[in-house]
Amino acid sequence: MNALKVRTSDANHPLGEIIAVLGNIVDVRFPPPLPAHNFKLLAGSENGVVLEVQTHLDPTTVRCIALNPTRRLGRGMSVLNTGATLQMPVGKALLGRMLNVFGEAIDGIHKPIDAQEYWPIHRPLLPLSERLTSTDIFETGIKAIDLLAPLERGGKSGMFGGAGVGKTVLINELINNMAEQYEGISLFCGIGERMREAEEMYRAMKESGVLEKAILLYGQMNEPPGARFRVGHAALTVAEYFRDVIKRDVLLLIDNVFRFVQSGTEVSGLMGHIPSRVGYQPTLATELAKLEERICSSQSGSITSVQAVYVPADDLTDPSATHIFAHLSASIVLSRKRASQGFYPAIDPLQTESKMLTPAVVGKRHYRVAQAVRSTLAEYEDLKDIIAMLGMEELSREDRTTVNKARRLERFLTQPFITTEQFTGHKGQRVPLNRTIEGCERILAGEFATVAEKAFYMIGTVDEISSEG
Repeated sequence: MNALKVRTSDANHPLGEIIAVLGNIVDVRFPPPLPAHNFKLLAGSENGVVLEVQTHLDPTTVRCIALNPTRRLGRGMSVLNTGATLQMPVGKALLGRMLNVFGEAIDGIHKPIDAQEYWPIHRPLLPLSERLTSTDIFETGIKAIDLLAPLERGGKSGMFGGAGVGKTVLINELINNMAEQYEGISLFCGIGERMREAEEMYRAMKESGVLEKAILLYGQMNEPPGARFRVGHAALTVAEYFRDVIKRDVLLLIDNVFRFVQSGTEVSGLMGHIPSRVGYQPTLATELAKLEERICSSQSGSITSVQAVYVPADDLTDPSATHIFAHLSASIVLSRKRASQGFYPAIDPLQTESKMLTPAVVGKRHYRVAQAVRSTLAEYEDLKDIIAMLGMEELSREDRTTVNKARRLERFLTQPFITTEQFTGHKGQRVPLNRTIEGCERILAGEFATVAEKAFYMIGTVDEISSEG
């Protein structure tokens, strides 16, 4: 403490002094007592640099992660202890706006956000006694999802896939399909995503008229890892306010949870922690649980979450993917092979699953049809090697019938999206679940055995086939 001049900002929180700046890591010396873990500190000219306390190095020094660029910070500069964690504006004033991790508007509208309340982004979990579970299904209008991996209202669903297989397009379609008929609040959280995607989504939501009951929060790809690491917590604080205070259901869409894990890895590396398996942070499971376990339903409202998850090198055994799997009630796996064949959405029917797909929840008819579709496609997968080597002629009559049905089912489970009309030339369609089940039943019954396979590609219901001939 010999070099530290205590210049008091108020009676309780004396100013600190920067003693080291290592990129996004800043070490600050304070007179005891030190600011607590996760407390917000302000440094730089006009207190423009926001720091978050990560650890206490010794009785007089804290190590912080910067949530915005640390340019022009230097040793000896004053640091203000705010005495609290990062706060997020909450309330109806946020509707229709795009915000960053600090709750500042980034949508170019010069109207300030007139929030009446601010909540801390680090909040305790809802007690188990106050949580509710549901057996209600959240219908999306996307055939492959509704049939094979029905989403739970108030549950967590993940879309897993490598780069370029259609995760963001699928999220955009879900927003388009669900937000219009959804009576609650839609909250989109972009973690480490491209600026182009943020701008496109904002414009699309504005054009479709759903922006007025939606809120967008972004921690973009170019921002420091601290901002990307905390934007998910900020979004959940807003969601919890609407659930607990306004008592509305919330649809929380996150793109991309892997970027949250990745920013945690960067923060961990900057803090000097020894990496764990495949280079991930040793605290991966804990950090992910702190985020995911806040997504739950209470008696006042539900938070239904749909999350895009990037899978490194298409490896579903990657530690980030396996830890995320554990928190989800439905897992939708996107396949690069199916995308290369032109089957969009590129959902892999054999790896996609949902805990909701039981006779007690979805009904016996839906369960029976879904299992029959999966079984038929699994048999076709087993027969592909024989077909490749010996040709269809060597298959038994039963196997040829199975292949006939499977190829038609594969094409029937493709669907033209409203959000991709300008690229595909097909008018987008939203298909009710009962029409999807009916179509699969008729294909499995052999009704369309003589109809050309291409007639099933990129259609809505099977009635379109009948009308074509």
